[in-house]
Amino acid sequence: MDQIIIENLEIFGYHGVFEEEAFLGQKFIVSARLYLETRQAGITDDLTKSLDYGEVCQFIKKLVENERYMLVERLAEEIARGLLLSFDKLQSVEITVKKPWAPVRVPLDTVAVQIQRGWHKAYLSIGSNMGDKEGYLDFAIDRLNALPDTKVTAVSDYIETEPYGGVEQDNFLNGALEIQTLKTPEELLDTTMGIEQEAHRERIVHWGPRTLDIDILFYDDAIIYTERLTVPHIEIPKRAFVLEPLMTIAPYYMHPVLHKSVMELLQELEMQQD
Repeated sequence: MDQIIIENLEIFGYHGVFEEEAFLGQKFIVSARLYLETRQAGITDDLTKSLDYGEVCQFIKKLVENERYMLVERLAEEIARGLLLSFDKLQSVEITVKKPWAPVRVPLDTVAVQIQRGWHKAYLSIGSNMGDKEGYLDFAIDRLNALPDTKVTAVSDYIETEPYGGVEQDNFLNGALEIQTLKTPEELLDTTMGIEQEAHRERIVHWGPRTLDIDILFYDDAIIYTERLTVPHIEIPKRAFVLEPLMTIAPYYMHPVLHKSVMELLQELEMQQD
């Protein structure tokens, strides 16, 4: 990925834990590596195909001068988040915030915080088999799109499927989504569970009826196994109601563990069911 590099932007701000830092202020030095595609700008000599780094500098300057945070970590986070949300062409950023006048009472050149943040691609499965099924799936999409740090970039057709897991219940309506998000996997899980709760989802019977079910299928090429979250979703190869809609929006997406595409996984499952 191409980079635009801004180094050592000096700005006076009022960030810090101590009262005198908020009253007197101090110098902060901000550097940014901005990751984006610049080839079209290089070919056409057209600024609109790239990023106006003057605007980026003014954005950072305004944020550092006008806001006040206790921690340099928070300042770096807000700069990264603000840039990614404000400049569409940015894919990721690396932000370094230096605090050369840090009140630590020992000689030093500077204290610095450096972070990397960026957009992530994730795939979600959505399903409902209670009430207005289509309405609940549309509700999930609308709630995701309403988030400032998440956007739905592809939606499959909805398909009707028989219930999975042996519990007697109504047929499901299922779909798949592609999203871009700044959230971490755990933050995305909290968000999807919150949307389920807004739709009055009740977790009473395992694999039982539900107003809205949202599962994280893939998150970039990450392999995650925690008490709360497993990615890729462990049931993907077994579930036609997941693979069929996912096939329509991401047929060649490669499962990072099985090293097979969504298309291949669906074909293997169909052969097993014949």
